[in-house]
Parts: sequence; C-alpha cells; structure tokens
Amino acid sequence: MRKVAIVLGSKSDWDKAKPIVETLEQFGVPYSARILSAHRTPDEAAEFARSAKKSGFGAIIAVAGKAAHLGGVLAAATTLPVVALPVSTSFLDGLDSVLSILPMPSGVPVAVMGVNAGVNAALFCVRMLAVDDKELDKKYTDYVASMREKTLSDDAELNKTLNK
Repeated sequence: MRKVAIVLGSKSDWDKAKPIVETLEQFGVPYSARILSAHRTPDEAAEFARSAKKSGFGAIIAVAGKAAHLGGVLAAATTLPVVALPVSTSFLDGLDSVLSILPMPSGVPVAVMGVNAGVNAALFCVRMLAVDDKELDKKYTDYVASMREKTLSDDAELNKTLNK
C-alpha cells in the first residue's frame, strides 16, 4: 500500500494535523510527516515532492496557515495528488489560508479541504488510494455504512423522543 505524506508548513500546524494521523491509522494507511515550509525551506519542500513517488507515497497532504502556498509548491514539483489543508490562524481565522491556496494556476491542481478539516483530507486520500486497493476499499465502504447506520440510529432515537 502506498503511503500518505503529511507536510506541515510549521511545527505550530501539528495540532491541526493530528486528526489526519488518527484517521489514516484507523484505516491502516501508512504515513510519514515532515515540516517543510514553502517560504523558509522551498528547495527542500520541492525536493521532497520530486522524490515522493519513488519513496512510495501515493498522495501528499499539505497543512499550512496564513500564506498557505505549501500545497502549490509541492504540487508544482510532483505528479502525485496534493491535498491542501488550510488551518485557522490568528489572522482572519483561516480565511487567509483558504484564499492563498484556492487560486492555483491552470495545470497545477491542488484539492482544497475546509479549514481545519483534517479528517476529510485523510478520507480524501483514503478514497484515492482505495481505487486500486481492494482491502482499503472494503474498509472505506464499511466506514460509509457505519456512518449511515449511526445517522439512522440517531434519527430513530430522536423520533422516539419526540413522539412520546
């Protein structure tokens, strides 16, 4: 199974990345994490992206706030799918991060998740990796079924309470 790379723009982004790790571990998807800045270590970030496929990665999640250019820097240096996770900051509560990553130029696609939506970033990677991994596809299908069952159970409980 291919791994997922979690690349943080700075150490302060780690708390926002923890849900990614927890979700990947839930599905048994291997991962590694790095701190590589688009602005402070651009050469190292680009080199990491250039070698990611050969290193066994199937996707990259770029976690960054403020001027969140990390996803674009990584996407420009690889053909792997790159998922950007904009994180909230003290400046504009993450809107700045979203607006930094959304306007990617044509030909350099980056999937952008919601602010602090680490679980969705991980699930998006799980879906991509599950395309040619039957075991992972089964785990994801079971996960979707469990969400359905939980919602239907919650609905039944609510209606039971309301209809007393």
